[in-house]
Amino acid sequence: MSEKNQSQNTENLGELLKIRREKLAALQEAGKNPFEITKYDVTHHSSDVKENFEELEGKSVSLAGRIMSKRVMGKASFCHIQDLKGTIQVYVARDNIGEDSYKDFKKYDIGDIVGITGEVFKTKTGEISIHATSVTLLSKSLQILPEKYHGLTNTDTRYRQRYVDLIMNEEVKDTFVKRSKIIKEIRNFLDERGFMEVETPMLVANAGGAAARPFETHYNALDEDVKLRISLELYLKRLIVGGLEKVYEIGRVFRNEGVDTRHNPEFTLMELYQAYTDYYGMMDLTESMFKYLAEKVCGSSVITYNGIEIDFGKPFERITMVDCIKKYAGIDFDEVKTDEEAKALAREKNIEFEERHTKGDIVNLFFEEFCEKNLIQPTFVMDHPLAISPLTKKKPDDPEKVERFELFINTWEMCNAYSELNDPIDQRERFAKQEEAFANGDEEANHTDEDFLNALSIGMPPTGGIGYGIDRLVMLLTDSPAIRDVLLFPTMKTLGGVKSENGVKDKEVSTPNSEPEKIDFSKVKIEPLFEEDVDFDTFSKSDFRAVKVKECVAVPKSKKLLQFTLDDGTGTDRTILSGIHAYYEPEELVGKTLIAITNLPPRAMMGIDSCGMLLSAVHEEEGEEKLHLLMVDDHIPAGAKLY
Repeated sequence: MSEKNQSQNTENLGELLKIRREKLAALQEAGKNPFEITKYDVTHHSSDVKENFEELEGKSVSLAGRIMSKRVMGKASFCHIQDLKGTIQVYVARDNIGEDSYKDFKKYDIGDIVGITGEVFKTKTGEISIHATSVTLLSKSLQILPEKYHGLTNTDTRYRQRYVDLIMNEEVKDTFVKRSKIIKEIRNFLDERGFMEVETPMLVANAGGAAARPFETHYNALDEDVKLRISLELYLKRLIVGGLEKVYEIGRVFRNEGVDTRHNPEFTLMELYQAYTDYYGMMDLTESMFKYLAEKVCGSSVITYNGIEIDFGKPFERITMVDCIKKYAGIDFDEVKTDEEAKALAREKNIEFEERHTKGDIVNLFFEEFCEKNLIQPTFVMDHPLAISPLTKKKPDDPEKVERFELFINTWEMCNAYSELNDPIDQRERFAKQEEAFANGDEEANHTDEDFLNALSIGMPPTGGIGYGIDRLVMLLTDSPAIRDVLLFPTMKTLGGVKSENGVKDKEVSTPNSEPEKIDFSKVKIEPLFEEDVDFDTFSKSDFRAVKVKECVAVPKSKKLLQFTLDDGTGTDRTILSGIHAYYEPEELVGKTLIAITNLPPRAMMGIDSCGMLLSAVHEEEGEEKLHLLMVDDHIPAGAKLY
């Protein structure tokens, strides 16, 4: 879009907002200030009227909602209002609501919230509608909603301004209604089985129970540094010690980690603990719970995610981690005796590891590399290495392994469960090894929790425990592609300061200053131009195309790489990897239009084929390299060729 058109659009927007303010002022001057109204008696929602039309036809009802469309036709008009449960048409006639009220109605805007009282009827075209006898303006919208035909499609704006997303996209509202139902049904399932819901601290001195870095803060009243919890586990197990035999908690936890399609730094976790059972009891409980939730929320034990059928009705497969690796990688780690043998196998298979890693760590790396991508149907992966399970009871017949399982569905880890370690002496030794791992560079290692050890010393019965992220479960049951689609307010990088964290200006839109932004390039150092010429034929063979970023995630185990899923205009997604994580967070780039060279041969990076190269501009400023991806006008379609 040209600067002239942008300026004109901004001026037009500013004028429209000004008109809305003037309409409000006129209403206030006439003693009709909508913001002074404190309540409106609603008798029905839109879906109630439609579902019970035969019973309600000809009867008076009262609804309230937002005007989403409006068609004025002289002495009579139509509008559609949207409430919690859908939309319904309203017929507004001057002779029914009065001349003054009709004049006011004609000035109402898309986005205004109104109360409608009227009779239920059906139009000649068969549309169930309300014949209004009164229309009350309940709230004046002073902003402009996205234009209905195009809707709100920019994912970054949708996530930042969820309130607009909920208004414009009906399926988004459905997702969050379903999320609420999922949490309700989890509670119903557990309550019926005698579990007790409890609450445990969010601010803790020692954030343990998971392999994750915590967020740290300071408690002014006590002058102490504290952490936000990363798990619910250690406090819930204290309650098992206290004699509460079946407990669970659904609550927010916080992990100082990256953001991608399956991870958000704050998320909702469900953990439960049951005395006098083990991880086999937890498998039975998990299988029953997931089947129950699918049937209650989706109406069937068979669901579809991204076009793939997933069956919760069949018995879940059970396989050990070692057997799973044997199945998909052809390597039997029961035959591998030493850490060095395991590392040699990792080098042979090009699996990256750290020198501090043991055989147990490398078993897990092999599982992640070769197995996870094959686990589509619900599968319990059992008997993990001791080295990666510091809170789990050892298998009596094989002390290198523990009684732990993870449930995998659609290649995702959905659930983690143990026979809980209740030996305080063994637990202290495990904590000591975690402290050693932390000292050797493992920032996600646990720390010794003396109070938890004291609780175990008092005595904890044999116990089984389960934990799973509710957000990922909601993704699965609502067929949502990213975790941000199931979080009402996902974590987003601030845009230009706190006041504009969601891309919202703190001042009214006004005509932009005609003066161009002045940028100081005096401290910028540019790489010298190439002295050698490239012949035109060689250059012309490079295929430069506009590409749209559909998805962007951090590549696991890489601190530099971002993985882009791109629309290049062919109808088939293109994957390109770029080492720019130091300059951009993935969420910043979703929805952007970039430039790529699309006819380079695939290049393997971290086991992923990168099919092309994104173009960036680099320079040096005061000894530091700066990088900017080339971003272009979103009006340029995917696949447009650059000449």
